[in-house]
Amino acid sequence: MFEIIFLIGVSFYFIQLVIFTIGAGKKYNQISDEELPAVTVVVAARDEEVNILDCMKSLNNLVYPEGKLEIIIVNDHSTDSTGEIISSFIKDKPKFKSISPEGSIGSLRGKTNALANAIKISSGEIILTTDADCIVSPNWAKTIASYYKDDVGFVGGFTTQEDYNAFAGMQAIDFVYLLTVAAGTINLGKPLSCIGNNMSYRKSVYLEIGGYEGLPFSVTEDFNLLMAINNLKKYKIIYPLDINALVTSKVCPNWKTLYWQKKRWGVGGMKSDLIGYSVMAWGYIVHAAMLLLPFFFSLSALYLSVFKICIDYFFIKPVFKKLSLRMKFSHFIAFEIYFIIYVLVLPFIVLPNRKVKWKGRTF
Repeated sequence: MFEIIFLIGVSFYFIQLVIFTIGAGKKYNQISDEELPAVTVVVAARDEEVNILDCMKSLNNLVYPEGKLEIIIVNDHSTDSTGEIISSFIKDKPKFKSISPEGSIGSLRGKTNALANAIKISSGEIILTTDADCIVSPNWAKTIASYYKDDVGFVGGFTTQEDYNAFAGMQAIDFVYLLTVAAGTINLGKPLSCIGNNMSYRKSVYLEIGGYEGLPFSVTEDFNLLMAINNLKKYKIIYPLDINALVTSKVCPNWKTLYWQKKRWGVGGMKSDLIGYSVMAWGYIVHAAMLLLPFFFSLSALYLSVFKICIDYFFIKPVFKKLSLRMKFSHFIAFEIYFIIYVLVLPFIVLPNRKVKWKGRTF
């Protein structure tokens, strides 16, 4: 019986990853450099004195048509020297602006309020967002904006993470895995997730849904916005796998920070629909079976476990290759162990309470 349940779970898991791979591989037409719209890049920064300078340096190196690029850095009430670093860096750079929200727009809080304040004063036709702990490639803004054909309302991009040891490497692989799932489902017309440190949308579409203040509050504001745009049923939402749109972020430095990141994502994921929950359910069944393998050991179950690991490897490896990223096999094994643990534990963390701590705030 155990082997039959495991076999069914692995079969559906395999089918899902094949579907995600097909979706993530979709190609899209791009507009020419002459047609590129005006864009505004928004970064919300809170207590980011360690990261913000590198982020702004990478933004300063963006290649974009003259007069069409605006960068707004929001100092979200930082308690460290983030504000001073921002002011010093942008003082002689006219394409940069810096604001510090003096109040809330509607009932917005935290990062969502910071973003909304920046978008309110933005001049770009397209809004691009990234985070203060991220480094963007020089062609990032141009590449993302080039996908904005007239019928496109939202474009997502891939993010990787620094990979310098097994703890960092497993997080980097997890990012690519989750974003490949996100790209696959979005490109097949069923958005399930996205990531705010590499996403974009038309400002006109943002205003059409009423902005962030027109949405219920969420600790995953990126997912909230994605689903609101999708619910309009008027614009294409796409997620191209393009190396020139790649963003690199810092990893969570310790298990405590990683715990709160996963809980925040898990709380946001509770707003998924039936398809989203079914994707999570088959993953849960497969990982539960792998954890129970020592208690119901059989050769067929062992083979299924090995097959599942191979499925993951050949799902992720081509994406790493496409993005010119390395993936150490030892880090992949660390990811597989970590993957089993957090998939099984996360529901027990999220369901009892939805309290989330992030950037010194509790939501």
